[in-house]
Amino acid sequence: MSTPSPASDDAEKGPRDLNYSNAKSKNIASSTPNLHLSNHNSTPPSKFTAYITHFERTLIKYNIEARGVRRVLPHECHTLTWRSYLQPFSLWSSINLAAQNVTLGMLAPTVFALSFRDASICAFFGSLIGSTGVSYIATFGPISGNRTLIFARYTFGWYPSKLLVILNLIVLLGYSMIDLVIAGQILSATSADGSMSIVVGIIVVAIIGWLITTFGISVFHTYQRYAFIPQLIAYSILYGISSRNYDLSTPSQGDRRTVIGSRISFLSLTLAAAITYGGAAADYFVYYPPSTPPLALFSISLVSLLCSFTFTYCIGIGLASGIASVPAYSTAYERSQGALIVAGFTDATSPRAFNTGFGKFLAVVVALGLVANLAPPTYSSGIDFQVLGRNFQKIPRVIWNSVGVVIYTVCALAGRGHLGEIFTNFLALMGYWVIIWMGITLAEQVFFRSRFGFRKGIGNKEGRRGWGQSYDWTLWDQPEKLPHGIAATIAFLVGWAGAILCMAQAWYNGPIARLVGEHGADMGNFIGLSWAVLVYPPLRWLEIKKFGR
Repeated sequence: MSTPSPASDDAEKGPRDLNYSNAKSKNIASSTPNLHLSNHNSTPPSKFTAYITHFERTLIKYNIEARGVRRVLPHECHTLTWRSYLQPFSLWSSINLAAQNVTLGMLAPTVFALSFRDASICAFFGSLIGSTGVSYIATFGPISGNRTLIFARYTFGWYPSKLLVILNLIVLLGYSMIDLVIAGQILSATSADGSMSIVVGIIVVAIIGWLITTFGISVFHTYQRYAFIPQLIAYSILYGISSRNYDLSTPSQGDRRTVIGSRISFLSLTLAAAITYGGAAADYFVYYPPSTPPLALFSISLVSLLCSFTFTYCIGIGLASGIASVPAYSTAYERSQGALIVAGFTDATSPRAFNTGFGKFLAVVVALGLVANLAPPTYSSGIDFQVLGRNFQKIPRVIWNSVGVVIYTVCALAGRGHLGEIFTNFLALMGYWVIIWMGITLAEQVFFRSRFGFRKGIGNKEGRRGWGQSYDWTLWDQPEKLPHGIAATIAFLVGWAGAILCMAQAWYNGPIARLVGEHGADMGNFIGLSWAVLVYPPLRWLEIKKFGR
């Protein structure tokens, strides 16, 4: 991305004058609040506030981003250049060309007993649906200047939106935990006779991820701009080496209804893995100017997400499909999913395999590439901790980032032997709330914030229509002017009720889900979305009629 415009002092670090003692008017002062304090606070600073202010100055001195959830104003945005249009593609490609998605693809043959063809088709369409939602949410970053779950306040209100923040923190830290476990498995498998323990690999990757996210959005974007290149090379080589061992002929296992249920469940799993990025998608584009074309950002993000997800899923599906026929793959998979990736590079039965150190070097590249997948949730978790409230906002983002790193590193160390269970139970479950929230957000925009909506100009003084124009983005920290969130909360709970009835997990099958085949079909995402979208518009209409906001 290009450098900030001159008018912004330094958009990513925050204004240089933290006290704003030279503000010429109340309007100027209120438009540039302190880095961590609400502009509603006029009391003298406490010792704690003074310490935090000093700490933030220190962060700025060492070129570390001090800005937290404070809205990025239009004059603080970056200049839109041709690099700005490339950044979304490289960002999402770097994030998703990761071993995490390869190991998720392995579940299709091993857990759902699907053929290569069935699994690949399901992976494509699951990725398409999930990526569409993520790309949609990403477009609100430039328009609003607000972080993703700040935007959620415009449907859920001040207090109910905190539930979404907590759920998103669970997702972000959970994904980071999975990244660390996989990285540790691969690094351990590449060492001589497994001499490096998984624990050491987990800690090494956690430290690298923490360093990148600590310095803020500039370093984050710079890293993500190039991280996909070595990953693309490594995965292309992996595909070239291992593809001869893919089982393309064995059909999906089970009777017709069971196969249908397995297809639906795996599609839902890949959908959930993609759509959970939606809880943070706008975070990475808040420094883009409001003039950024939404369609361009949406399209570039969608293409990048879809291609990177599908490519890595298919590699994982192929590797796992060869377990039954390739002894080296079977032995590696018994050890860990990460070891199977290493076997794909070094399998002695393949004439194209790298049985020297170069094969293990490529596996290390793949392991370290997980840093690109680890950095976004780590960065966004620091933001989301601040979204929980003004008291949380007083703590700088870098501290919350560090807290998040400690949490998911400890969880990774504790759960390093249960990766498969974490994938099948955690990912699908967390996808439910994201798709329900997206449905409510879309219903709000279509029915109440568009030119065809029931109410014109709610929350916008000029009554402007168009993509994001009918929101008053200056109200982001004013609870008394935001919606109460009653309609959104009820619709969210109704959607969850539908999801519970139709979810199919290892530990629970809903009464509707279990009607399909031997193992059920996970339809929770689709039913939860449809139920929430159906009940939200009339509830929201009543809420506006009663409260006027």
